Amino acid sequence: MDARWWAVVVLAALPSLGAGGETPEAPSESWMQLWFFRFLVNAAGYASFMVPGYLMVQYFRRKNYLETGRGLCFPLVKTCVFGNEPKASDEVPLASRTEPAETTPTWQALKLLFCAAGLQVSYLTWGVLQERVMTRSYGATATSPGERFTDSQFLVLMNRVLALIVAGLYCILCKQPRHGAPMYRYSFASLSNVLSSWCQYEALKFVSFPTQVLAKASKVIPVMLMGRLVSRRSYEHWEYLTAGLISIGVSMFLLSSGPEPRSSPATMLSGLILLAGYIAFDSFTSNWQDALFACKMSSVQMMFGVNLFSCLFTMGSLLEQGALLEGTRFMGRHSEFAAHALLLSVCSACGQLFIFYTIGQFGAAMFTIIMTLRQAFAILLSCLLYGHTITVVGGLGVAVVFAALLLRVYARGRLKQRVKKAVPVESPVQKV
Repeated sequence: MDARWWAVVVLAALPSLGAGGETPEAPSESWMQLWFFRFLVNAAGYASFMVPGYLMVQYFRRKNYLETGRGLCFPLVKTCVFGNEPKASDEVPLASRTEPAETTPTWQALKLLFCAAGLQVSYLTWGVLQERVMTRSYGATATSPGERFTDSQFLVLMNRVLALIVAGLYCILCKQPRHGAPMYRYSFASLSNVLSSWCQYEALKFVSFPTQVLAKASKVIPVMLMGRLVSRRSYEHWEYLTAGLISIGVSMFLLSSGPEPRSSPATMLSGLILLAGYIAFDSFTSNWQDALFACKMSSVQMMFGVNLFSCLFTMGSLLEQGALLEGTRFMGRHSEFAAHALLLSVCSACGQLFIFYTIGQFGAAMFTIIMTLRQAFAILLSCLLYGHTITVVGGLGVAVVFAALLLRVYARGRLKQRVKKAVPVESPVQKV
């Protein structure tokens, strides 16, 4: 039995050995191109920044640098290590969603339509481009098969750079609350965010885009687990019920959908491991960000802080590996890839802004409904453009997942209405 499990692990790490038919990535450069090895190399690169940074933070705290420090570096050290954390009596909760004083139903409907259209266009385009970049070749001709882009970390860097610029400009142009959190605390959410994005891109080399979308929909389960571990949260019975329905729907889809041309037990296992990594890292990110919001900051400031460290981590790791120049050369060889990567980054940055605006204007429930519909449209669009097949049972599984998500939104809305009637003070939004 142990030997069988060992064989499964080896096949998962070596998809080129166990894959039947066409494989998405089967280079001849041996083990250095394996996804697990690349993950370890990337993690080592991030650790080369995180570990010294953590030791420096501990050093400044032990030396009580806030009381004894002087010199030109004092403001930087204070911002990064200590911050301007307000006292409990001075804490002011972030402004929750407020209804406009004088707006007509028509104007509200137009704003809702604008938010829905912006989210759908941004993330549907992002999904189509993501699958195109990671699963198709560039520069293919009648005599040459072309080449595929394989460095997921380079795409993560491009997305984070543009998001950092957008968030920075927004913070400069629009008034923001006084920032209080130490900057180093963003690094934890940033690290998990980078790793989750890398796993998301890398998984597309092994599983179909519809499978990835369904896996994302099921992340409410690990988010709840992380919520209990990180934030010590408790959940209602209906939340566990809907999480179970989502698990059933995803299982129906994975077990019954038609096989992809490039799929095999080994490649599927690799894809599922990467999707599990994405869900785990993303669950930690959302819960850590929720904990950070206890400090005095806006959503855009959160976006800036997380993306700042993400750029530092990915840029440093790419430079250490010598992969930054290779990614730039690939862009130079294939102008179509450069356009796709740029548009991918634009959609990611604009989508984040639409998220903040939609939640601010209409609340988290309406935002969740829009994004749930977006996931369904993304599966349909991917099947139409890239020829994925879904069986009847797999389609029923998809329907069960989205029905559970909508039921989750409805139940949460009813619960909030009861809370508002009992207590006039609105509670903060819980993201799952």
